[in-house]
Amino acid sequence: MSGDRVPAIAQPLRPPSPGRAAALLGLLVLGALVGVAGALVQPAWFPGGLLLALAGEAGTVLGAARLTRGRSGGIAVAAGWTITVVLLTVSRPEGDFLFAAGSGSYLFLLGGIAVAVICATFGSGRQPDGAAARLRK
Repeated sequence: MSGDRVPAIAQPLRPPSPGRAAALLGLLVLGALVGVAGALVQPAWFPGGLLLALAGEAGTVLGAARLTRGRSGGIAVAAGWTITVVLLTVSRPEGDFLFAAGSGSYLFLLGGIAVAVICATFGSGRQPDGAAARLRK
């Protein structure tokens, strides 16, 4: 392999460009907004609201992974969703809470985390491209 370029998959990771970092931050905020919307929709029309909230989360995570052409977009949305939903489960000192102790809330929390993990892994990872990535006969 002397004289050949080093494949992209063998190169070390580099920090994202400022534009990509801004896009990932925007996707993190989008994930938080989807989490808040899902938390409000899922108890309203059970079980349809739960399915709608989880489908919206899945679509957003998959869309972000496709948009960024890698797993980082899906992971950013999933992280924003998870952080927001976990923070919304905490009750306030006044006794207010957003999630009631019921099966729908637990299904939304645990099912949403499972959906986020599954959909975030569907994004393509670091893949080599070009002629150097092809096997020779």
